[in-house]
Amino acid sequence: MSSATSADVIVLGLGGMGSATAAHLARRGASVIGFDAFEPGHANGSSHGETRIIRKAYFESPDYVPMLERAYQLWHELEIESGQELMTLTGALNIGSAESGFVTGATRSAREFGLNVEELDATAVRSRFPGFQLPENLMALFDPEGGFLRPERCTAAHLESARRHGATLRFSTPVLEWGSDGDGVFVRTATERVTAARLVITAGPWSKDVISGWNAPLLVRRIVNVHFDSTAAPTFAPEHCPVFLMEVPEGHYYGFPALSGQGVKIGRHEIGDVCTPETIDREVRDDEVAMLQNVLDTYMPGASGPVLRTLTCMYTNTPDLHFILDRHPSHDNVIVGCGFSGHGFKFASVIGEILSQLALDGSSQINVDFLSAGRFAGK
Repeated sequence: MSSATSADVIVLGLGGMGSATAAHLARRGASVIGFDAFEPGHANGSSHGETRIIRKAYFESPDYVPMLERAYQLWHELEIESGQELMTLTGALNIGSAESGFVTGATRSAREFGLNVEELDATAVRSRFPGFQLPENLMALFDPEGGFLRPERCTAAHLESARRHGATLRFSTPVLEWGSDGDGVFVRTATERVTAARLVITAGPWSKDVISGWNAPLLVRRIVNVHFDSTAAPTFAPEHCPVFLMEVPEGHYYGFPALSGQGVKIGRHEIGDVCTPETIDREVRDDEVAMLQNVLDTYMPGASGPVLRTLTCMYTNTPDLHFILDRHPSHDNVIVGCGFSGHGFKFASVIGEILSQLALDGSSQINVDFLSAGRFAGK
């Protein structure tokens, strides 16, 4: 093993959240060493899949809206820094009955923060967005600031920003052990021991095992996405088809317009086999494809043609499906970001900033008390 090296902050895990954290730390002048067990852009975790929805009228809780406002600003800044398009705004449709959580929750967030949204009945949806043939018992809330991010491109841009500002990033380097003595932290790999004042853990679906010393209330689920080659591609092009979320009798679904080379992508949000990163079944079954195709055929006829490709990823869920952004319950100098519960990537830019502030300043400029680890105390 090589002699020990040191840094101000160690980041463990360099996917969507860890790459952003390393970038924000390095931009502030902190010395940063980051570790990841895989190479950049890998598809083993939760930061892959070519598209992720971003939206402001947040049905999950209005508490997220200030984070979203800052996230949009930071994504724009990263686009300027990287010279790449990372975010495309198509608008977003929250589809459901008038009483559904997708509609009522988004409406609540919009009203509380004065967001520009439109309520559309089924007739208005069919007229304005012909790809969506909704029955009369459904409606939609249209969020014009919704759209999608390109996760691989976003993560690569954050990694490059971190490097540009002096961060040292080690890939294909699993961390075998970490520890804290109150005054500092260390991580050990097969070849070196690194010490620092702070450690930030952003380990995605590996978090439950990596965050030792705390039985983090995390459950990993396998999620399936399918890309269909639309038989009516112009109808589902981004200029005519927003990203969408649907709370319908068949379940809770999300999807994207027909993008070049990708077709229409759809996934189901609220179910998934319990798994670990080691046990996940990467094969997508015919019945899973048929389930998703049936939903498109019912509500978006013409969206589903031949299957272009399938993919799996993982949700790391907390019991209340909200994130954890906090200090380790037993170690003040260890910061954890985990439990993103299938709706976290859009926040990566601001979560990186928040975790960097927790590490360097002791608190975040945005209120994240509702995402504390302490809410699960005793559970």
